[in-house]
Amino acid sequence: MGLLKTRKNKKFNYTPRYYNNDGEGSPYEIKHKFDHFRKTVGPNTGLKTKFINALDDFKNNPDKEVNKRILIIVCVLILVFLFIIDFDLSIFFK
Repeated sequence: MGLLKTRKNKKFNYTPRYYNNDGEGSPYEIKHKFDHFRKTVGPNTGLKTKFINALDDFKNNPDKEVNKRILIIVCVLILVFLFIIDFDLSIFFK
């Protein structure tokens, strides 16, 4: 019955009747948008493997400006979260 298994999507191999394949590939093939750029997408692996791949990609990213932007966004989100739960930030300052 597979209560704990994730369901796989069905794959269809559709080829139109009057389609000439010129070696370009099928125009009806659906690919993930980030397949060529990220190694975190692909077959379903464990959460730990996805997290390790994401950290490795973050560390080895040649664009340092994106890394800084991500860190700033994370810091702002943490501060907003602390503000929402009424955390007292005065314990860090004297």
